[in-house]
Formats: sequence, structure tokens, C-alpha cells
Amino acid sequence: MPTSTDAEYVLLLSCPDRRGIVATVTALLFEQGANIEESQQFDDVRTDQFFMRIRYSVGGDDVGVDGWRERFAPVAAEYGMEWSVRDARVPYRAVLMVSRFGHCLNDLLFRWRSGALNLEIPAVVSNHPDLEPLVRSYGVPFHHVPVTAGTKPEAEATLRGIVAEHAVDLVVLARYMQVLSDDLATDLAGRVVNIHHSFLPSFKGAKPYHQAFERGVKLVGATAHYVTPALDEGPIIEQDVVRADHRMTPDELVRAGEEVESRVLARAVRWHCESRILLNGHRTVVFS
Repeated sequence: MPTSTDAEYVLLLSCPDRRGIVATVTALLFEQGANIEESQQFDDVRTDQFFMRIRYSVGGDDVGVDGWRERFAPVAAEYGMEWSVRDARVPYRAVLMVSRFGHCLNDLLFRWRSGALNLEIPAVVSNHPDLEPLVRSYGVPFHHVPVTAGTKPEAEATLRGIVAEHAVDLVVLARYMQVLSDDLATDLAGRVVNIHHSFLPSFKGAKPYHQAFERGVKLVGATAHYVTPALDEGPIIEQDVVRADHRMTPDELVRAGEEVESRVLARAVRWHCESRILLNGHRTVVFS
């Protein structure tokens, strides 16, 4: 186990599968005095692609994250890896975006305040002012950025400014009821997580839970996924469901949906901020 003074890092990598990857990576860590705390790997036999996550600690003199990146670069080049090394004790900086439904936002803010998420939240952005009192109660700056068809470019320019100003690692759409432009979704690829009611595809348009009620659904679900220009078709991170039956009213169905949305989004955010997710084409590898 690492001590309170040990440095901790997370190494994520993916590359074409071949012999020797695990041996080479673990040998490098051993030779450099690192202690492996957690190691997970996955070989996708469909694509012949290999994925790995290692959390390791270093006691005594440490070269820092830049030093570890320098040490690992030759191995990554040899195996043609996409990879990252991150200081595990540095929180991800996340901007939360919301409209008028506050259940996911409140859940994330509570988990953050209680230390359950490896996050810093420098700002919350909303296209409506309704949830400003809630956000202010947590001591987080609130930015009201109205969006109309005519002002969407200016609103997204404001959002880009907030992301740049705060060196944001992640944008969380916590029931933000606006579609990001293709350009913004592309520029922030792999850095925007959205929560969607039900499994995808789902009931589209207004009042999805009321539509579900009219169809007599027996399951209410939620999907957390990365945002891409293809609306609601980005790589899925997490999904879950709760049972529904004929006794439930539309309002009860809404409450059940809000609860599962909050849980699913929280898991997705936690896994992203613990460096547990790797993209695999249109899919994800989640070392949960």
C-alpha cells in the first residue's frame, strides 16, 4: 500500500496486441522503483487491440509526471501505443452544465463536496438562472449563458473561454438541454460526458417519461456516453435500469428516472476522473 507521502500515477495505454507488452511495461516500472498497486488489462480479439491500466506508487525521490512520461515514451513508440500518464492525486477539473432539471447536478455537487469524486469544479454553466441558488450554496461560481438559435455561436464562444480559463479536463452535461455544435463536440472529443434518459435509442422529444408511461414500459433506464457530432450516439460509458410497473404514475416514473440518471452519471464521471476509461472505436473499455 502507498504511504501518504508516496507519489501515485495512473498509466493508460492501448496498442495493437503482441507478445511482451505486459512484461516490458511492468519491467520498466520495477527497474524505476515503482510499486504496482492495481493492474487491469483487456485484449479485444475482434480488433486485435490491447488495453491496459496500471496504478503505481513511488516512494522517496520521484521524477514527477513529466519524468515518467519521458521514461515511458520509448516503450510507447516501440509498441505504437496511444497512452497517458497522470498524477493520480491531481483532481480532474470539470465544468458542469445544466438547464432546469437539477437532480444530476445536485448529486454531483454533493459527491464532490463529500470527497467521493476526484474532481475540482471551478464553474457551473447554465442556459437558465433557476439553479443558481443551489450552485452558490456549494460555493461554486455560476455562469448564466442564455442560448437561442441566434446566439448559439456566442454562447459556445463563452463556454470555450470558461474551459480555457480554468484549464478544464472534463465537461459534464448534467441534463443540459442544448445540443453542442459539431465543431465544439469535435474539439472536446473524449472530454464531454452526457446523461441521457433511458437506453439509447429512446423516446425522443418532450416528456420522455410520459411517453414511456403511455407505452407501459417495464424498465426505466439511463445512459452516460461521450458526446460526438452524432447526437446521442457517442461511445457508451455506463447504463442502468430500474423496474417499473402499472401502478406507477407519470410523476413516480419521472422520480425513478431521475434517480437512475443521477447514479449512472456519477459512475461515469467517477470512472473518467479515476482514468479508468479507454476509447475503443465506437465503444469504451471501462476498467471499473
